[in-house]
This record gives sequence, C-alpha cells and structure tokens, in this order.
Amino acid sequence: MRTEHHVHTWADGRTLRIVEGDITEQDVDAIVNAANEMLAHGGGVAGAIAAKGGPAITSESKRWVQEHGRVPTGGAAITGGGQLKARYVVHAVGPVWAGGSKGEERLFSSAVRSALSLADERGLASIALPAISTGIFGYPIHLAVQTILGAILQYLDEHHGTSLRDVRICDMNKATVALFAEEVSRLEGDAGSGSAGRS
Repeated sequence: MRTEHHVHTWADGRTLRIVEGDITEQDVDAIVNAANEMLAHGGGVAGAIAAKGGPAITSESKRWVQEHGRVPTGGAAITGGGQLKARYVVHAVGPVWAGGSKGEERLFSSAVRSALSLADERGLASIALPAISTGIFGYPIHLAVQTILGAILQYLDEHHGTSLRDVRICDMNKATVALFAEEVSRLEGDAGSGSAGRS
C-alpha cells in the first residue's frame, strides 16, 4: 500500500515521486537506510529494515565495516536486501544535528548524493529514500526536506546518463510527506518553464 502525493517528471521520463508508505515495502531496486557510521541497525528506519530484511543485512553490514572501517558521515555503503523486495540496501550516514554550524548541510547533501552514486554504479533504475537524520540524529525536518530534495534534484540534473529512472522519497508520516510535496511544488514554481532538463 502506497499513496503518491506528488510526481515530478523530467523531459526524458525520469521521475521523482513523493510517496506515503512503508519504505521496507517499496518494490524498487534499492532502499536507503538512515545509518550510523558503524552500520549498527538499532531503532527507527534502520531497525525496521533490519527486522524485515532478516539477518543477512546485519551480517553483511558488520562484514562491510570489518573490511572497510566505519562509514564516514556524508558517505554511504551498500549491502544486499536480504528478504526485502529491494535487491539492495544503501546505508547513508547523515549528520547528527549540532545547531547547523558544524557543516551539517554539506554532510547531509553528501550522504544523499553518495547513496544515489552507489545505486548508479550498479546500474540500478529505482531507489527509495527516507527522511534520513531526522530521527534520533535530530535534524530539523523542514531543513532536511530542503537539503534532501536539493541534493536529489541537483544529482539528477547533473547526471543525465544516470541509470536511475524512478527516485522516491518515502515516509509513513503524513505531515513529513506533505512537507516534501509542498517543497517540490515550490521548487517547480521557482524553476518555471525554463529550468534545465525539468518539466
């Protein structure tokens, strides 16, 4: 069960969808996990993904950290999807909110772009992202919405050859979904008919 609140379409057919629903149920090539640097899947989105995907996700995550070290804030790692519908889980490490003066926006944008880049490297066509960093990491949702959308739109505008055709922002919270939908509409209005590559 999913409810689409907004669909933004590029001239070449790529789409950005704002979806209300359970990210673990998204039928996409990859879903993004709101991860920490040690890829320890405790509560929130990470806990839900690990619970539904089964032990393979947790064991792959531990192995990734053993082989590569912790995932830096602003970076991402990728594992299989275990028992999820998605084939992969991209673990994006967003920043902990510290008032906004510690480079959080730059790190947040980097985490989103890193996740999209990993999906691109594997030739994936569809990906779903949650509102990373807005749970226990404390990132203010209104700022997170702007940064997530800005990073996605910039990445897709800059990478015309991307394999990604269907990018979704997915959240179970109606208010959060509404904020994303409103921000996309605002950006579309600001861009007007002359925006590069967008319709």
